[in-house]
Amino acid sequence: MTSQPSNIVPSAPDQAVPAKPRPPRRQRPDYRHIHRFPLPLPVHPLPPLILHNPLSVISVLLSYLTYFIAPPHDHVHSAYFDLNTSSVHVTDEKTIRALWEMGFFGKGSLSRSEPTWLEQEKTRRGLLGGVTSEEVTRQRRAERRELKLQRARSEKLIIEQRLQAEAAAREGRTLLDAQADLLSTSGVTNGAAITTEKFSVKKARESKFLEARQLAERDREATGKSVRFAPIEGGTADHTVINGRDPSEELAITNEEHLQLSNEEAFFLVYGLGALHIFDHDLKTVLSPTSLLRTLCHHSYSPPRDLSMDLKTDDPFLVSYVVYHHFRSLGWVVRSGVKFGVDYLLYYRGPVFSHAEFAVVVIPSYDHPYWSETKDRKAECARKQSRSWWWFHCVNRVQAQVKKTLVVCYVEIPPPTQMLEAASSSIDIGALLSRYSVRELIIRRWVPNRTRD
Repeated sequence: MTSQPSNIVPSAPDQAVPAKPRPPRRQRPDYRHIHRFPLPLPVHPLPPLILHNPLSVISVLLSYLTYFIAPPHDHVHSAYFDLNTSSVHVTDEKTIRALWEMGFFGKGSLSRSEPTWLEQEKTRRGLLGGVTSEEVTRQRRAERRELKLQRARSEKLIIEQRLQAEAAAREGRTLLDAQADLLSTSGVTNGAAITTEKFSVKKARESKFLEARQLAERDREATGKSVRFAPIEGGTADHTVINGRDPSEELAITNEEHLQLSNEEAFFLVYGLGALHIFDHDLKTVLSPTSLLRTLCHHSYSPPRDLSMDLKTDDPFLVSYVVYHHFRSLGWVVRSGVKFGVDYLLYYRGPVFSHAEFAVVVIPSYDHPYWSETKDRKAECARKQSRSWWWFHCVNRVQAQVKKTLVVCYVEIPPPTQMLEAASSSIDIGALLSRYSVRELIIRRWVPNRTRD
């Protein structure tokens, strides 16, 4: 009969862990009301027309008469083109909210998507309640990383205990001797017994919460900082001073964020909707649609081409805008897909309602006989539209991982025309865009164990 080693202490019963109080859930905005308009266009609905009701006919006629006498003012938003970044920027706050809320146009220069830098900055400084979304994401990632480390430590200890038990069984020793050897080799000196209890995420979170609370109480006792009230005449408190900091001394925060529009979005708002005016880099002249087209086409190259050069039917901007205009005309919300390695992402309603369902890759196609008349021209076209299988498999794998359907969009490039070689004021943009055609091809990743007959 062997005695229990002195350094092995039976595990203490689980202490009652107080439930972590849940923070009040922040009420979500009413996105259906905020984004009720799909495009930044003024809408003036007419009253319903009921044929068997003569009063409804009079109401419709009065509405038409009112619009003719005092037509409503159509507000046109403004932006400017930056030559350094080759992109369009919006600085007016009302225009920023209008373009984002009505069609999800643009991206905040200091935000991930929606321009919310000002609210996030106020929340970070403590002027608003709650925490920022970036802090929540950072906290969740830290907790997930810590849980993974704790799980790995628990699994390592369990494996070591099993190996020690097997070695003790082979040598004829008892389990207590094996545990004593494990404590001595693993460096555990606090006398805690090793258990084979299954790792629990809930218990890990509770232990982490208790440890954080103990550290906070220890810091509070060490610093001695508390909340005090600033006395004023009359014996009442006007405001609080937290840790020697007066919130009333906060300076006004200037909104340093602006809305950055892609070139395709800007040209669609100018030419397709007529809801935007874009000034040149001097902020003096409003660029016409044809001048803007030439500017954006030349700036689609790196470095930008000379504005005196003629346009080409396969300019990168023209090819990408044809696809953007195509899907926007079909009612899709088109956003940039650079973070997933594609050209565009297609949303059914918008990024605040659901994830993008389709990922679009744009590839120019040179099927017209003009592009194969000479060997040099044919080789150049083959180089522009060629894609490697390694690239295709990478893109397809990424889209399958994020549960999106890959759409390969082929744009038929028309042969050169004299309308592009003429002056900028004589380009018929509608006739130019009508010469392009778009073909969509859906690609799905084939998994053998999931697509069996």
